[in-house]
Amino acid sequence: MSRLALYTFGVLKSPLADSGPVTREFYGIGEAVYREIGQQPGFLARAEAAGGDRGEFFEADWGAWGEFTVPAWYVKGRTRETTALAATLSLWNGLRPAFEAIYRGLHREALNRRYDWFERTGHPNYVFWWISDGVTPTWRDGVSRLEHLRDHGSAPHAFTFHDSFAPDGTATRVEGIGPRRGC
Repeated sequence: MSRLALYTFGVLKSPLADSGPVTREFYGIGEAVYREIGQQPGFLARAEAAGGDRGEFFEADWGAWGEFTVPAWYVKGRTRETTALAATLSLWNGLRPAFEAIYRGLHREALNRRYDWFERTGHPNYVFWWISDGVTPTWRDGVSRLEHLRDHGSAPHAFTFHDSFAPDGTATRVEGIGPRRGC
């Protein structure tokens, strides 16, 4: 059985170590969003650093999720004081459960505020791909797929909700997600 991997990446307007109200607000809602998404049907797992502190990405131990890496277009800091990014790597049992979790509840509220926290980079900020049961995607996989999406558009190798694919590589459409194909 296939599982769906999801990598998200965004460049923040200010470093995670910033003590200002915007960063505090981002952290506050982020922690609540993680709790809510973790309870969603279809959610399987997400990359979490072993003992990682808030704002640590590059030096953290991510276990089976691999060494943390970022897309080539990220040019901001890489230390605890200068890192200005938000990234997630997660596993789902399908597109519909991922869609429901992302576009409902607290995460939907956060999406409505994304431009308060994130820069508009002109690059894609998420990518999906199918993996086999028992495989753990790595940060490097996520970055590679996101860069492939940016360079080549949606394909079975790397896709979005709007141009999605089934595990066998055929184009698919889940009701309410993306454009109608063949119209």
